Amino acid sequence: MSGPAGLTWSLRGRAAADLPVLADTAAPDGGSTGKGVRVCVVDSGIEPDHPLVGPLDGSWAVVKDPTTRELVIRPDRTGDTCGHGTACAGIIRRTAPDCELYSVRVLGERFTGTGDMLIAGLRWAVEQGFDVVNLSLSTTRTRFLEELHAIADDAFFARTAIVASAHNTPVESYPWRFSSVISVGSHQEDDPALHLYNPAPPVEFFAPGQNVRVPWLGGATIRTTGNSFATPYVAGLCARILSGRPRLTTFQLKSALYLTAANVQVGGGTRPSTPTT
Repeated sequence: MSGPAGLTWSLRGRAAADLPVLADTAAPDGGSTGKGVRVCVVDSGIEPDHPLVGPLDGSWAVVKDPTTRELVIRPDRTGDTCGHGTACAGIIRRTAPDCELYSVRVLGERFTGTGDMLIAGLRWAVEQGFDVVNLSLSTTRTRFLEELHAIADDAFFARTAIVASAHNTPVESYPWRFSSVISVGSHQEDDPALHLYNPAPPVEFFAPGQNVRVPWLGGATIRTTGNSFATPYVAGLCARILSGRPRLTTFQLKSALYLTAANVQVGGGTRPSTPTT
């Protein structure tokens, strides 16, 4: 994904007055650690007690009931089946170390899964009232569009922030394209604590996702690239912001991310411009 270049805005009035609180909690050295915020990773599961993830506060999986053949949510002891969810969880833990971390497994080995499983897991996570849901997944199947859109809207009005990864290729996929979620792509800057606002949506924010070190299966780490790994960084930022301002809506969270982006200039202050990515 390409990021914005050298962009500055000026903001005055009420929003500018609220900036110090938002900036202090979102900034890397701002002191907020995500304490008290419940973050759910809907993905391939999370490896329990990985050194870079730590203990989980809850873990479930979407499975097919052997009697009814319907998809149901069950407590999960399998952990991660392919490493992707553990990688996302590690980035969240690194960004918001004191948040409560939960897992809903919707993918199996070799990243196998269905749109129905994605919908079941995401709907359940929203119904539980998690503060932030990290969704580094999407589907290109338009038959799931309407149902995913309804779930995303339900989350928006219920103050559950879905942070959704943009597709890595230029195709139509969902739910990241919905305005009711916080959509994320990756930039190519070297700063691992830099997020950018994108003035040319549908992707709203860019975060570190190129050649990042992440936890993987068996207590290991790897380096990998993709929008999937930029998304949990923004989810962690949301947890930090909510730790200081727990009643913010998703709309207000988007505003906070905008106000603290490195390429946004607020109230006459200065922010570094960024080169083309």
